Amino acid sequence: MRNSMSNPRQCVRLLTIFLLVYFVSVQSQNQSNYAPRDAIFFNCGGPNSTDSDGRNWISDSSFAPPTTTAAATADAQKPDVPQVPYMTARVSRSNFTYTFRVAPGRIFVRLHLYSASYNGLNAANALFSATTAGYTLLKNFSAAQTMEALSSTHMVKEFSVHVPPGQALNITFAPAEDSGNSYAFVNGIELVSHPDIYTMDATAIVVGQSTGFSVDNSTAMENVYRLNVGGNAIKPSDDNGLFRSWGIDLDYLFSAASGVTGAPDPNVTVGLPSNYAAPLDLYTTLRSMEPDDSVNRNFNLTWLFAVDSGFSYLVRLHFCEIDGVINKTNQRVFSIFLNNRTAAAEADVIAWAGGNGVPIHRDYVVFVPSSGPPRQDLWLDLHPYTASKPQYYDAILNGLEIFKINDTRGNLGGPNPIPPPRPKSDPSSKRPSKNHRAAIGGGVGTGVAALLVVLLLGCCRRKDSSGGEAEGSSSSNLPSNVCRHFSIAEIKAATNDFDEALLLGLGGFGKVYRGEIDGGSTKVAVKRGNPQSQQGVHEFQTEIEMLSKLRHRHLVSLIGFCQDNCEMILVYDYMANGTLRDHLYGTSAAPLSWRQRLEICIGAARVLHYLHTGPKHTIIHRDVKTTNILLDDKWVAKVSDFGLSKTGPSLDDTHVSTLVKGSFGYLDPEYYRRQRLTEKSDVYSFGVVLFEVLCARPPLMRRLPEEQVSLAEWAQQCYNEGVLDGIVDQFLIGKIARESFDKFAETAAKCVDEVGMERPSMGDVLWNLEFALQLQETSEELHLDSSGVTPSAVLSHIMSLEGR
Repeated sequence: MRNSMSNPRQCVRLLTIFLLVYFVSVQSQNQSNYAPRDAIFFNCGGPNSTDSDGRNWISDSSFAPPTTTAAATADAQKPDVPQVPYMTARVSRSNFTYTFRVAPGRIFVRLHLYSASYNGLNAANALFSATTAGYTLLKNFSAAQTMEALSSTHMVKEFSVHVPPGQALNITFAPAEDSGNSYAFVNGIELVSHPDIYTMDATAIVVGQSTGFSVDNSTAMENVYRLNVGGNAIKPSDDNGLFRSWGIDLDYLFSAASGVTGAPDPNVTVGLPSNYAAPLDLYTTLRSMEPDDSVNRNFNLTWLFAVDSGFSYLVRLHFCEIDGVINKTNQRVFSIFLNNRTAAAEADVIAWAGGNGVPIHRDYVVFVPSSGPPRQDLWLDLHPYTASKPQYYDAILNGLEIFKINDTRGNLGGPNPIPPPRPKSDPSSKRPSKNHRAAIGGGVGTGVAALLVVLLLGCCRRKDSSGGEAEGSSSSNLPSNVCRHFSIAEIKAATNDFDEALLLGLGGFGKVYRGEIDGGSTKVAVKRGNPQSQQGVHEFQTEIEMLSKLRHRHLVSLIGFCQDNCEMILVYDYMANGTLRDHLYGTSAAPLSWRQRLEICIGAARVLHYLHTGPKHTIIHRDVKTTNILLDDKWVAKVSDFGLSKTGPSLDDTHVSTLVKGSFGYLDPEYYRRQRLTEKSDVYSFGVVLFEVLCARPPLMRRLPEEQVSLAEWAQQCYNEGVLDGIVDQFLIGKIARESFDKFAETAAKCVDEVGMERPSMGDVLWNLEFALQLQETSEELHLDSSGVTPSAVLSHIMSLEGR
């Protein structure tokens, strides 16, 4: 190198190359963001303002007719609702129209809405439609009902429409005509021009049909989902100039088979996506299947999305191979299914893109018929394609967008979703029930109550003395004898600043990291809440409330929490052996023995029995599954994750009416159908766990024949037909005493009975499992194999042991 630099001509040449590379690099950076011809943000009913993302919102006063509308301010601000543009609104009891002069072409129209009382008007009476350019964007839309059903406090309705040359963009809001009390409102309007990123050069594949579909200038669309799969949320200011918001996919994953996330190989450079299809960050993360090919052959990566019936949907899937090993065709090939129909039989990203690090997308159109309920689930499944014998049996996805396409009448408006029945103990009711007051007041008394207040207020932005916005305080009134309060600095030190190398797993609440505190003397698991999760605050509160007042050997121990800088972080004892599921399938670890499995199930059953028969209240876990049963260094089972837990019914009630939550495959069908939660819902879920332990397979495997998809249904059918032995984990063959097997199988089958009243209590389940273990131990003590144990021999031996 020294010799090269000593030559002046060589120096000039190297400098020229450096400047050229620098110029190209800078030019690429400049070209990475789209410069929309129109990017205007209107603060409806309010003054010129700047939001927390640094965007300038201008007052709409010169755009709305002053004689028919009123500027109004919301009567209250909920903790997670930004000031701009949601705290002011344009309100009217009659039709009003905005007229905007914008450049011709495609434009995003985003309507920002916050359900509140404006100028004393009842929020429930806000029922209205919104139309533009012959299209109905909203039809008899109820913000209050929609937000209650979706458990959201504010929302953005985004549409893509085409503005012809020489025409203005008119947006008309019209109160419902069938109600004299109805009114229309809007808090903010965004107008952002965008390139023809959804106008396909070739027709999109219409799933299940031989015809294609083209998005043209006559097509209007509503974005209903936009997700960064396997990565963090991307806020509008971090998009590539189009101000799109990309959420996370965790809330839409189906079953425990959620795969793993990935980041780019150091040797792979991810190129810029074409035509601003998505931000670069979207293609630098992905979700793939498990590392074990044999496991992947038997399950899918599956997502579920609730959509309105009677519409066609454009499903755009984003792909980019970021693994340096995957650089040739037929290394990773998979099939894509939408609503159980083949969208792509052989998806080979390398073949599509021409190499790794190249972002691409594929578009599919699927029709959701109106013959079913008003809202249905749209299924997306990825499954390894085995016919071509690829090198890896795997599938990937980097990002996803779903757009509703206007119907033949130009309508995009769907029905308002129906909120679930409000439980009697709902804290939003005017008078809290005795159960609710006791749940907060009992156990740790005023400590938890003070914590809940802090949590509700901690992430609110509050005005400081200078008039600016200050982040929520991290202080807490929680007594030190309940649980410990960590600073964010302590958490970062414990996890090496959330080093991905320390990542233990992912859940609906967020990521879990391994860490060390107190100078490395204590190993911990650190669960960091994802700020984009709508359920995060509630789960955070519930987890702390439950684990602070419960003590049991088979409960995971909560060490403390952190709420600095609006973080929601929980710190637990570290479970050295991971989850129960980690040791059943999809793992290189040695299989658990039958006795180990029985002891683990007994430990979990003991704590569930404890929860169901508490001295003050029944507590229903509501998310019992093998990934929520953790194992310490001595293989002792510890039940975790109480974010969805509910206090059970009072003595006068038989159930709690509540929104259905939990994990598919484990959900009590009676609870799912009737939205009535009882402790027998936990029993059903635990029955699925028992069969999972016995058969070593996931609770759902959608690529199997229909009757085998659900483990609970298939195992129960096999039990009833006397052929359950045929689906038992191969490792256990010949190692289970016949009587132990029979008792265990009988217990599991009773737990998953369709009728809740017919299921045993957790106390009965616990007794049966302990008896199954005793039968197994007796068999081993008598040195008989499973085929040689007779009921009389076992029972007589047990009686002799009990008579000692």
